[in-house]
Amino acid sequence: MKLSELKTGESAVIVKVSGHGGFRKRVIEMGFIKGKKVDVLLNAPLQDPVKYKIMGYEVSLRHSEADHIEVVSIDEAKNDAKLSKAEEEDRQQVINSKVIDSNDSDEQALGDKMLVAERKDNASNEALAEQEAERLHRVINVALVGNPNCGKTSLFNFASGAHERVGNYSGVTVDAKVGEANFNGYHFNLVDLPGTYSLSAYSPEELYVRKQLIEHTPDIVINVIDTSNLERNLYLTTQLIDMHIRMVCALNMFDETEKRGDNIDYDKLGELFGISMIPTVFTNGRGVDKLFETIIELYEGKEDSSAHYRHIHINHGHEIEHGIEHIQKYLKADDSIRQRYSTRYLSIKLLENDKHAEEYVSHLKSAKEIFAARDEAAKRVKEETLEDSETAIMDAKYGFIHGALQEAGYEPGKAKDTYQVTHLIDRILTNKYVGFPIFVLLLFIMFSATFVLGEIPKGWIEDGVAWLGEFISNTMPDGPVKDMLVDGVIGGVGAVIVFLPQILILYFFISYMEDSGYMARAAFIMDKLMHKMGLHGKSFIPLIMGFGCNVPAVMATRTIESHRSRLITMLILPLMSCSARLPIYIMVIGTFFAIQYRSLIMVSLYLIGIFLAVILSRIFASFVVKGEDTPFVMELPPYRFPTWKAIGRHTWEKGKQYLKKMGGIILVASIIVWALGYFPHNEELDNQAQQEQSYIGRIGKTIEPIFTPQGFDWKLDVGLVSGVGAKEIVASTMGVLYSNNDSFSDDQDYNDEDGKYEVLKKQMTSDLKKTYGYSDAEAAAKATLTAYCFLLFVLLYFPCIATIAAIKGETTGSWKWAGFAAGYTTLLAWVVSALVFQIGCLFI
Repeated sequence: MKLSELKTGESAVIVKVSGHGGFRKRVIEMGFIKGKKVDVLLNAPLQDPVKYKIMGYEVSLRHSEADHIEVVSIDEAKNDAKLSKAEEEDRQQVINSKVIDSNDSDEQALGDKMLVAERKDNASNEALAEQEAERLHRVINVALVGNPNCGKTSLFNFASGAHERVGNYSGVTVDAKVGEANFNGYHFNLVDLPGTYSLSAYSPEELYVRKQLIEHTPDIVINVIDTSNLERNLYLTTQLIDMHIRMVCALNMFDETEKRGDNIDYDKLGELFGISMIPTVFTNGRGVDKLFETIIELYEGKEDSSAHYRHIHINHGHEIEHGIEHIQKYLKADDSIRQRYSTRYLSIKLLENDKHAEEYVSHLKSAKEIFAARDEAAKRVKEETLEDSETAIMDAKYGFIHGALQEAGYEPGKAKDTYQVTHLIDRILTNKYVGFPIFVLLLFIMFSATFVLGEIPKGWIEDGVAWLGEFISNTMPDGPVKDMLVDGVIGGVGAVIVFLPQILILYFFISYMEDSGYMARAAFIMDKLMHKMGLHGKSFIPLIMGFGCNVPAVMATRTIESHRSRLITMLILPLMSCSARLPIYIMVIGTFFAIQYRSLIMVSLYLIGIFLAVILSRIFASFVVKGEDTPFVMELPPYRFPTWKAIGRHTWEKGKQYLKKMGGIILVASIIVWALGYFPHNEELDNQAQQEQSYIGRIGKTIEPIFTPQGFDWKLDVGLVSGVGAKEIVASTMGVLYSNNDSFSDDQDYNDEDGKYEVLKKQMTSDLKKTYGYSDAEAAAKATLTAYCFLLFVLLYFPCIATIAAIKGETTGSWKWAGFAAGYTTLLAWVVSALVFQIGCLFI
């Protein structure tokens, strides 16, 4: 029987997980292993995905993914001899796990401090070396590692006083916060690494955390564990044990387990793992002092000095252990390996067929022998267990965890159901009938607050920017420097700053949804629809945000774990018509279309953008962006109400990132566009004549033949070129070129002051008539068709520089995908607008 066949409210026991690649690995790592009971809780409003309960926590899977998991009923499981023996085997596995003598110099990876100690032994000036060693000794480098939603960041904020900075690590799309703390005469350098379920190379977060631990090995790792999900969280702990890193476990959210009535001898559990385990509640600081005291003791102590500070080897089974030892013989022969890796950890990763470990080993002299040893061990594991070595290792780790919890007397309590309130809320928020309407209502509230409330402080900032520009105009002597400051620098920076209030409000709502747990439900609700587009359920929020501003929408894609879905979402985001295009739409629609058709024309633009986004997302998913489709194995954490302080901190941090990333790009782009429109400068010319004879006017005339299929003239071309810096500039540029009026960019609704729309229409029609030799009869109709094609081009072409910069920043700092987004959107705009114009002309 397949897991997907179970109905809501039914339960079963897992007997096998099929499938292959990243899907199978992720599902098993998340706890879907042989012998575990799984409950079906509810279906999403569209009946897919489904919420399950396993190992005491809740997770979602698509029906297509649940098809790969075989289950049996509870009664059948009780009669299964293999399953009934599993618990005793797990217990024996704990007993058989070896305690390793730390004097084995080839076992452990060298940390930075160990390397300093080695240099000290070889230093020619021993006194200076001792001083340096003593200074470094009082500084403890600590990395915080744990699952998502375990409370890592709460510890970081509590310990560092929230005085953090975002780590600037090249080539990654994830953030790591860096902070400092002092305790009992020691200085702690804290790094809050991204939340990760394992140390596989599955997601950018996992790969980054692993790389950080290997290349910048900390003195101590604080493994933060959500104690209410103990069994699943300890899987990451077993992988850290393999790395042979000094570690202390913080059993966080311990108050929740006390309320639930859990029974756990955490001292005994710590002995079994060879790690100190400290109960903590980071929201109020409980256990933090004890945690830092333990870190100091661990830092100053020596391995094997106590039962809570020893290194164990988790027994993965005879054949796997034999293979590990055989591979280690070759690894230990190469002295350079210990600069980065524990030889046991690297051996295990090779048996797991880890691509990054294989890449590293392929450059070693003994690579051929190492891979041969690995392949032989994997073959013997397959013959003995009928499982591949990767699955056997994961099963062994969960077996060890289960046995250790049994030995420590772990038993979940029933005094209070941690998920009771969550289930009540989910019955409403994910209900088949009202789930979608509530979701739409919340989005409406979010965007209404963003664009209605945000307009008030936005107006204040606009007034401030205008006052500053006027002040400089009145105090500085005339000349290009003043014009550059007023029109280029202040105008450019102002274009970014004025949107800051709306960005902050938007991020306030997103931070609240993320921290409360509703963001996961939003993805749960929307996944079936998004999956048809080749995307993840979490893609929906950034796409909706794109209608406000593409820049924060691109930045919001970092909530999507799948690199593939994240990239496709970023690539189609420019097709979501942002609010900066609105003044252009209003200007052109108000000029050429009768009032009864204006709403229809406006809606058609948004619908065309959405339609093309759907088509292109399928094309990108099938042919452009390679990689496995990410399984929808997503934890659905219990609802928690975040503190206002935490929400404010997250909101402001994201606001600062927006200003930092976008301010410089917009500034440079605005100065370039200003310079192209300013030089060569002639004071005797008015604005209209100046634009025509400037470099940007010459560019427009040069590229005019390219846009003949769309019926554009050089003035329309200049408007498009100016919009590369910021779309707001298009309306004012066209207003100046056609009617010497730059007020069009200020219009958020129809505003025909002084008949400016009629003037604009007459001038555009007249210019197009002269350029293409239209007769009087066809000039008006073709001018209207040209205007609509121009709107289509504005909708689809090159997103603003700020959006391109955001895509670059979110795709490992490379211009590859940013350039692709700029290129394909412009090509798409050219093709669509040309087709519409040429087909339209057949009917005129």
